[in-house]
Amino acid sequence: MPIVVNVDVMMAKRKMSLTELSEKVGITMANLSILKTGKAKAVRFETLEALCAALNCQPGDLLEYVPSEEPAMP
Repeated sequence: MPIVVNVDVMMAKRKMSLTELSEKVGITMANLSILKTGKAKAVRFETLEALCAALNCQPGDLLEYVPSEEPAMP
């Protein structure tokens, strides 16, 4: 998938545990883990906003576009 979720990177930079982030954002640890591992199919702007507030970062710090190796279809 060309969108990479860097929540774990920002958590490490902020020295924040999954439990602490879960409590600050108001998301279950299971759902946060799904997001953190890149298995989520979508993320609500409300959740993205809460993550940015808790981690003191911008959305671009959490989400990254990495183009796939396959050429785009015409």
